[in-house]
Amino acid sequence: MTDTPAAPADHVAPADQDAPAVQDAPAGRSHTRDLRLGVIGLGLRATLAKEAHRPGEGSVVVAAADTAPGMHARAREWFGDDVHVHPDHHRMLAAEDLDAVFLITPDHTHEALAVDLLAAGVAVFVEKPLAITTEGCDRVLEAARASGSRLYVGHNMRHMPVVRVMRDLIGRGEIGEVKAVWCRHFVGHGGDFYFKDWHADRRNTTSLLLQKGAHDLDVIHWLAGAYTERVTALGGLTVYGDITDRSGQAPGAVMPDWYDPERNWPPLSLTGLNPVVDVEDLSMMLMRLEGGIHASYQQCHYTPDYWRNYTVIGTEGRLENFGDHGESAEVRVWRHRSGYRADADLVVPMPSPGEGGHGGSDPMLVAEFLRFVRSGGPTDTSPVAAREAVAAGVAATESLRSDGRPVTVSRIAPDLAAWFARGQS
Repeated sequence: MTDTPAAPADHVAPADQDAPAVQDAPAGRSHTRDLRLGVIGLGLRATLAKEAHRPGEGSVVVAAADTAPGMHARAREWFGDDVHVHPDHHRMLAAEDLDAVFLITPDHTHEALAVDLLAAGVAVFVEKPLAITTEGCDRVLEAARASGSRLYVGHNMRHMPVVRVMRDLIGRGEIGEVKAVWCRHFVGHGGDFYFKDWHADRRNTTSLLLQKGAHDLDVIHWLAGAYTERVTALGGLTVYGDITDRSGQAPGAVMPDWYDPERNWPPLSLTGLNPVVDVEDLSMMLMRLEGGIHASYQQCHYTPDYWRNYTVIGTEGRLENFGDHGESAEVRVWRHRSGYRADADLVVPMPSPGEGGHGGSDPMLVAEFLRFVRSGGPTDTSPVAAREAVAAGVAATESLRSDGRPVTVSRIAPDLAAWFARGQS
């Protein structure tokens, strides 16, 4: 049978990921004037700041910073000739009166930049992953606690309809108590997206199991209502390591400049890889989560198709998504014994995708951040959850590079977790 779309999951996190209590807006902060925003990093994901640029409608990007002068013209193109462009974040902070900053820079820079921004007293949107080490994440969280500045992490998949529908079905008890979560991530354009620029160098990412997997690990935790305790993983550089053309791309170029879905196939035909390629293009990890829940995650960067498939198994059924966004995507639920059958007991089609990136989830992510800057209160994203996704990816990378040795995930300090659970002011 076909059911109507499930209502979006409410904003109450699972018991071990309590959402912060609603807070009043800080004294003196106007609810009527435009928020004054800055953006650091003008690469591909800086379109999130472009989404927030709504002069006269609540928020305006007044300043931008990028260490590459060639990117400065993009700021003026997106935000107008009045935007103040700076060569680095220090000069931007010294010159500008900002309410919040979008931090959209390469992963390895997130930690130091976020700490500086939080210490300066501005609210910070950090594009995922929060950092490339567990210790780096903890340093950012500590900086948020010490300064009292609001911290938000860009895990936009928590706003994707397919994820929210799956979580809502689990919350309604459609499959009973969750016992296992499996995710297969087919990264069909991985060669173009991750092996032609800084992503291919583990000094910038730790691994793609962390960088790309941070989304999926966060979703696994959200659907299970539990964090990862112990992991084991295997993988390797199985295809792109054989490509000898490591000429890289032109300085200042970003992925759409070289991406060609028609020409760059099969994967071994790619050229212009990053000069350093030492991250795995195939990885598989097994996880034991809190409460005895088990999970698995597989990631391949040279499949012909590009999508994610989640399966969640409970004590009374199983659900699975087919497609991850778009009008053809749906979630199917099986609740009765049978042999193979495609006709599930419950089928929930996804609503038509909204405008904006990632099926409309990017605008929702930005809207939640701006509301959080103004008023505080609960959010569907969580800095602690972002930290736990990185911690699981770091542990899995350590396991993968030590021939599958089991690794225990580093836990967050209880007092720090408790501070975020009480809510950011």
